[in-house]
Amino acid sequence: MSWLDWVIVFVLNGSVIGFGFYLARSTKSSSDWFLGGRSLPWWGLGLSIFATSIDNADAVSLTGYAYNHGMHIITAFTLASVCGAVLASFLVVPVLYRGGFFTNAEYLETRYGKSIRTISALIQIQYRTSMLGLMIWSIYLMLQGILEFSPIQCWTLIVLLVIFTAAYTTWGGLTSVVWTDALQSLIMMAGGITIFCAVWMASGGWSAAIEKLSQSTDAKGQPLINWLHIGQFQDSQSTSPYLIVIGWTIVGLGYYTVNHTQTMRLMGARSLWDMKIATLFGCLLIMPIMIGTTLMGVMGRVLVPEFTEHSGADQLFPYFANQFLAPGFKGLVVAGILSAAISTFDSIGSALSALFTRDIYARWICKDQTEKHYLVVTRWATIGILLMGFLYIPFIVRYDNMIQAFRTLIPIFVTPLFTIYLLGVLTQVPRQSGLVGLIAGSLFGLFGFIDREFVDLEWLSPLLTEKWYAFPCSMIVTTVAMFAAALKWGWLKKEVPSEKDMKLSKHNWLSESRESLPRIKDTPFSKPLPQYLNPNWYASLLVMLSFWIIFGLFW
Repeated sequence: MSWLDWVIVFVLNGSVIGFGFYLARSTKSSSDWFLGGRSLPWWGLGLSIFATSIDNADAVSLTGYAYNHGMHIITAFTLASVCGAVLASFLVVPVLYRGGFFTNAEYLETRYGKSIRTISALIQIQYRTSMLGLMIWSIYLMLQGILEFSPIQCWTLIVLLVIFTAAYTTWGGLTSVVWTDALQSLIMMAGGITIFCAVWMASGGWSAAIEKLSQSTDAKGQPLINWLHIGQFQDSQSTSPYLIVIGWTIVGLGYYTVNHTQTMRLMGARSLWDMKIATLFGCLLIMPIMIGTTLMGVMGRVLVPEFTEHSGADQLFPYFANQFLAPGFKGLVVAGILSAAISTFDSIGSALSALFTRDIYARWICKDQTEKHYLVVTRWATIGILLMGFLYIPFIVRYDNMIQAFRTLIPIFVTPLFTIYLLGVLTQVPRQSGLVGLIAGSLFGLFGFIDREFVDLEWLSPLLTEKWYAFPCSMIVTTVAMFAAALKWGWLKKEVPSEKDMKLSKHNWLSESRESLPRIKDTPFSKPLPQYLNPNWYASLLVMLSFWIIFGLFW
């Protein structure tokens, strides 16, 4: 890169990190650290949701995935993202918000028992630290591909990036994270638009790309134009496109509920109205950026038809940056990638350290300490969480694309856990059903993982272990097990009380911190909410738009 590119990278990313340290000074209590004092407005949360949802692993690996597998991945960032966000912010998270919970795992103790709370925290820590591993590896690929750094230089810069991110996150908590994310989202959007326009012009625009794709086929004779149409593309197993869409949708539905990096933001909203509008605003920003990133992968079929013969698909994004970006623009794109990494680093670090402190350490290990003690533990846990991401690198490099590595882990524990949250809020399944459903769903997911990745378990039906069937089947197995538990122990007779309504036998930091939360607001307005600000209307429009994108525009 040129000196101008480096100036842009250091000024933009350095300013945001410095701003994070500045904001951290206002964090005084556990309410401030974990939930931002429940004072965060919709627009700040929406930008933070966008920045957290789109990380550098998405930007780097999405182009490579689309190059090999077509456009169906956009389901995860359109239909799945919108439906998951609406389900979480309109149905699931409001229950947690009104109950005075700090983490999504806390709710599970009231609903199913303390063992499920702990297991949920452990699953989320495993789930999201694996995502950290993907991000770390994508930064490594970018530094090698765009900057042509040596391995030692790459890992040195990555470690420094993690250290600086951990520093302001451990000090400031959610307030610092959300507002730095908001600034980083602007850099990310600028970088994403820049590289998309460069690739678009290099391919000759939409009409030229369509014409070239229509005239070419892949190695098996499939027309390349199918890469643009979810309903026409055939993978190596000839999987039904509807099944693929269902699989991605389940991934997206679980993301906003099981992933505390998002529920933590929603629970920090200043009102329930802000919570709902923030998710809709965040999804509206996510869709065009991720569609554009995916389209770059399909355009790669026109621009570099021989690419996979000499390099892995995850190197496509760095290749585009080197080939099509002029000095200054390359620095903006690199700054955007680093902003995506930092925004998700701080989000995952703060969210998972909150789970560790509240749902494991304070609940089981050390129950009677001061708020200052637990804040110190949380800050150290943040550093430990960020370092855990490095442990997944050997697993990730086994795959030809990072998204494949991520996708294969989801059905094991995350999908069953999402099903438990959903049935806990929407039905009256008994408390015992939580552990029964989680064991059944996780065993199914584990057997399927072993069958797909290590040993072919011939006694298991291919229908149950094939990668795309794994998602709906995991939900079905978990649901059936929970309903079977309801038949044995009976359905709940009355609504489960929130933890705030329960009389706790002993006051400690966990209960006292809940009592210190500000009162719940339905809206931030002093007057009744006018109809044109009703989030239900905007949610309906966004859901219809996402359906049209998948089953209309790209089908």
